[in-house]
Amino acid sequence: MSFTEITPEFAWNMMQTKNAALLDVRDAARFAYSRAQGAFHLTNQSYGQFQDTYDFDHPIIVSCYHGVSSRSVAAFLAEQGYDNVYSVIGGFEGWQRAGLPIETAY
Repeated sequence: MSFTEITPEFAWNMMQTKNAALLDVRDAARFAYSRAQGAFHLTNQSYGQFQDTYDFDHPIIVSCYHGVSSRSVAAFLAEQGYDNVYSVIGGFEGWQRAGLPIETAY
């Protein structure tokens, strides 16, 4: 049970071609302000909804602020039985630097 680290560009490609789910684990205020396009806000409160929505074989990509805490969440999801788990290198900051689509509150 493990996960793979991927670039933001590879993550976006997986979202487009494999319908991969992108989970954003940043705090609520940051998520509300700006996030990767199509991201699901994964929190303790939304974990049940996540489990109801995604099967264990669905590609799951985890993103955080800078790509550090997403590794812990990715490892946790792999331990729970998710087979295709990834962590975004550089997190949301890397996503923005790559010029990938974002949604904003401004």
